[in-house]
Parts: sequence; structure tokens; C-alpha cells
Amino acid sequence: MIYSEKILGLAKEAEAALASHFAYIDRVAFENTQKVMDTFREHRVSDGMFQSTSGYGYDDRGRDTLDAVWADVMGAEAALVRHSIVSGTHALTIGLFGILRPGDVMYSVAGKPYDTLEEVIGLTGTSGNGSLADFGVTYEQTELNADGSFRFDEIRERLAHLGKRVKMVFVQRSKGYLNRKTLSVAEIGELARFVHDIDPDIFVVVDNCYGEFVETREPCAVGADLVIGSLIKNPGGGIAETGGYFAGTARAVELVSYRLTSVGIGAEVGATLGQNKPMYKGLFFAPHVTAQALKTAHLAAYMFEKLGYRVEPRWDEERHDIIQSVITGTPEGLCAFCRGIQEGSPVDSFVTPEPWAMPGYGDPVIMAAGAFTQGSSIELSADGPLRAPYTAFFQGGLTYESGKIGILCAAQRVYESLQA
Repeated sequence: MIYSEKILGLAKEAEAALASHFAYIDRVAFENTQKVMDTFREHRVSDGMFQSTSGYGYDDRGRDTLDAVWADVMGAEAALVRHSIVSGTHALTIGLFGILRPGDVMYSVAGKPYDTLEEVIGLTGTSGNGSLADFGVTYEQTELNADGSFRFDEIRERLAHLGKRVKMVFVQRSKGYLNRKTLSVAEIGELARFVHDIDPDIFVVVDNCYGEFVETREPCAVGADLVIGSLIKNPGGGIAETGGYFAGTARAVELVSYRLTSVGIGAEVGATLGQNKPMYKGLFFAPHVTAQALKTAHLAAYMFEKLGYRVEPRWDEERHDIIQSVITGTPEGLCAFCRGIQEGSPVDSFVTPEPWAMPGYGDPVIMAAGAFTQGSSIELSADGPLRAPYTAFFQGGLTYESGKIGILCAAQRVYESLQA
């Protein structure tokens, strides 16, 4: 790839402007790494915990210690980490079905959840496929305010109206495919206190995908009952090749474990099949790798804003997840961005992404994913639905250097498309 002088000049200008932001990211990464290492030391993590088990997996020390390590790192009473969870959507599905029962209300207070949950909830798809709606669970929703804050007055009114039917208040921390700001841990904590003051029996459940290790606290530490995420995003550190996690109160994690395996058995079983080591190692790397992705996102925000695009968050704003939105305004701009990211990836750089009807999505989606692990969002990736305003959602970068190369490629291709 040959970069124009304009693109190279923008990158140099960006890095000078971002020096203080990069220093802050490094401080957060150090604090989170210290927390992880202290927890490893406290739980006496040893080589023997990396050994494989088969069959039922009873008495797997590595698996059980990993759960305890995760609970402490997340600021939770309990945790459940398993390689058998295939995606973030799978983890969220287990969590929703683990908590909710027929007649309950799932109340989302940050707008519509991520697209792939629509069929899980029963908002779209075919009746009878096994959605929450098929099992008699009702869904309610409240949007965020225009500034991205919670509508506390409306939430209070809806909770009073729905009463004890509300079993779960659901919060998606990240923006998903919405053009809204990401929620901070402090904001989620404020919501959790607000909800529990009204009814302490309501489970506050957080989709934590893309937010882990961006701040020095996780939602469990500020009152969330259950947080859910994927190991091929931030917390797997680019090392774990599959898996997901749950962390929260002992009761919430217990209920989830009964859905994951069987009532009465829960977290007592689950052969690790040699996957303990990459999950431990991924957690060790996670704070550093997340920092690399954050630096890459800051760089992207600066460069594309200077190229005339609206970006969210802006380059000098505080971040609460690793996602960077670039509003391209046209299908051609979105495709050019994703093709540039693909070209700047270490794997399948020669492939040209095209929009297609991905399962679980209502619009054609274009996705750049030149990753060592298929679908790994902590690696360099970008995607977006072909619908107005044609927003590219960018995330990842295992190293800042490789992330910078991806951004240079994307900026070059978009710049060329503007000149055409």
C-alpha cells in the first residue's frame, strides 16, 4: 500500500495531538494489569491448572480457579467462564433464558439491543422458534435521552406500572449498530442503584461486550447483578480462540449455570479440553491489548474527522468501549472504509469484502475481518449495515502498530474514493 502525503501527514499530526490521551490509556492498562496479576497471585495460578480434562470434567482445578479469578477481576461475587460459548450473542441468550421465566418482563432501558438479539427476544423472526416471546416473556423498551443519558423519570413510571412482572432491567453498554454514545461504568452504576432502590429483586443485566478493561472498574463493581461478554472481544486478549463469560451476584451466576448445563448441576461440570491455558493467557494480555485497540480508535477518530467525516466518539473524548463510529454518509463510503481495513489486515488482506445477508441481521452487512481467529472483534475489524447514515463501526488492533496500518489503508481508500 502506498499512502499519500496527506494521509501520512494526518497520522503524524494525530499522534502529536493524542500524546496525552495515549498516556492516560497506558495508565489504565497498568492498573488493570496490576489487578489481573494480583488476582493470579492470590489464587495461586500454576502450570497444573492448564491441564486438559475430558468427559464430565469434574474437579477441574483450572476451570474452577479461572472462574474465581474472573470474579475477582470483575469485582463480582461469582463468575462462569467457558470455551463452549460460541459468541457474544450465545452468551447473552444463555443469560436471558437463565434469568427470565414465563410471565416476566425484560425491560431494556438503553434502547434496542444489538441486532442479533431481536430474534432471541422475539421482536423479529418466526414464531415457534424458541424465542423469549415463545416462552411468554414480554419485552419493554425505553430510549436514551438525546445526550445519551438514562430517562430516569420514564424508567420509574414504567417500573411502577409494570410492577413485579419486571424481572430484568437490561443495559447494552456499547452502541451496537446505533448512533449513540457508549455508557460509562459510573452511569451504569447510577442506574443499578436507582433500580435497586425501587425494587431490589430486579436483576440489572449488562451486555458488557467491547467495554472490558477500558476503565478500571467493571459494571459488577458498581451494582450490576450480571455482566455478560465474549472472549473473542476485549477479555480474551486476542489469545482465547472462543468462549464467553458471566460475572455477577452468586444467585445470578447460579441461575445462568443451570441454563448453561442442567438444573442441579450448573458449573460443577464442563470438560476444558485443553482450553484453560489460552483463556488464562488471554485474560493476562487483555488490559494491554485493549489499550492498543483504544489507541487505534483514537487515531481513526482524529484522521477521519480531519477528512471531513462525523465520528463518534470524537478524537479527544473519553471512551468507554473500543468501538469507533465513522459516519460515511453513502454505501460507497462504507464499503471503501471496510475494504481498506481488510487490505490492512494480517490475514486475508487480498480479499474484497462485499455486503451480504448475514444471519441474524435485518439489513445487508459488509464486514472486514482479516483476523487470526474468525470473528474476533479485538483484532482489526470493521463492519456496518447498509442503511442510512451508512456508519462504519470499527474496533480492535492487537498492536497499535498494526492498527495504525489498518487505519492508514482505510483512510487512503476513502480519500481515493472522494477524489474519484
